[in-house]
Amino acid sequence: MPFPKKYLNEGEEIILDLRPHWFYLVGPGSALVAALVLALLVRDRSEWILFPVLALAVVALLWFLGRYTKWVTTNFVLTSDRLIYRSGVVSRQGREIPLERLNDVSFHQSLFQRLLGAGDLLIESGGERGQEQFGSFAHPQDTQNEVHRAIEAAAARDADRMAGRRELSPLEQLEKLEELRQRGVITQAEFELKKAKLLDRL
Repeated sequence: MPFPKKYLNEGEEIILDLRPHWFYLVGPGSALVAALVLALLVRDRSEWILFPVLALAVVALLWFLGRYTKWVTTNFVLTSDRLIYRSGVVSRQGREIPLERLNDVSFHQSLFQRLLGAGDLLIESGGERGQEQFGSFAHPQDTQNEVHRAIEAAAARDADRMAGRRELSPLEQLEKLEELRQRGVITQAEFELKKAKLLDRL
């Protein structure tokens, strides 16, 4: 299921919402198909053969449903502000890392994973946990690039905010005062008093 937007902060946007690679379902899926095929082959045989095969099919079905439920409830989300990882249904686990705390984003692919277009994401952040592995996802290099772009965009926004918060120079403050006086927000006497203080700082 998609990551709920109600958990986003104001102005925060989702860039990526990933689930584990489809190969995560291959093991239990193959076991289920094999058990069903075997059940069809022995359906006309005696009960002492059919019942164990049906029991095996039920176990394979439960394994597949459990794995699918975990797959569909696992989210690796990249937003404009942070990385979010959520997993589990009954027992939930999660991790959130602000983009400014990310030190390195890399991936690892075995030969088999390269053939499938999958790879393990490795995230290194400031804090006690250090580097963490977040399972196998499709197109890990593209994900790595998206994370780096998001980090650069967040750093640029922070720089703009810091620049906007800088203290105005005395001359800029004089211009603001003149604007306030013309709008009638401050009186002429207040303007002259504040102007004198600013001129003393020049």
